[in-house]
Amino acid sequence: MEPYTILLVDDEPDILEFLSYNLRKEGYDVITSPNGRDGVARAKEARPQLIILDVMMPEMDGMEACAEIRQIPELRGSLIVFLTARGEDYSQIAGFEAGADDYITKPIKPKVFVSRIKALLRRYRELEPKETGKVLDAGEFTIHRDRYVIIRGTEELSLPRKEFELLSLLVSRPNKVLTRDEILSLIWGDDVVVGDRTIDVHIRKIREKLGTNAIKTIKGVGYKFEA
Repeated sequence: MEPYTILLVDDEPDILEFLSYNLRKEGYDVITSPNGRDGVARAKEARPQLIILDVMMPEMDGMEACAEIRQIPELRGSLIVFLTARGEDYSQIAGFEAGADDYITKPIKPKVFVSRIKALLRRYRELEPKETGKVLDAGEFTIHRDRYVIIRGTEELSLPRKEFELLSLLVSRPNKVLTRDEILSLIWGDDVVVGDRTIDVHIRKIREKLGTNAIKTIKGVGYKFEA
């Protein structure tokens, strides 16, 4: 199996050196960048499976860089993780709004950091489309899992990876109620900790982008896709 390519974007050289050293020890290909603008350019060139962005950076901060990367079709399947010193809900939600898949808070402990990265990439591999079931029919639109695109009429839409996986999960089990715990386990994994608002933010963004009312909230339980 080819090693995963990880792009690290941070304006602090010590953090870049520290994180890249620990990731390379695990066998990952690591590319580094000192700011958001350069990070976007390097992401276009390298097409990494995982992009780790610091939030506070000069020239272009992590939020702006994330939003720009999410507009690049070739990077629609890449995972984006924020590094932030802020653990408050509003910071996490702002990251998800920008298109991030997860966040890691500073200060960073090497073993915890590597464990989180391994868990994220394990989910990346597990959720790769198989030879069967590449296209899901959702009535008004179809989901092409191998291309990470959604087709509605003549329109082609793309979603950040976690939003795409969440939509695919719900559509693949029409009319079945999935609890919040089931969704977190299947999409984020049991060993990745995310905030309580994570699913809510992702569901709201999917509804807004697709203009669909088919995703129903089952109060106090979870969500379902109504076929």
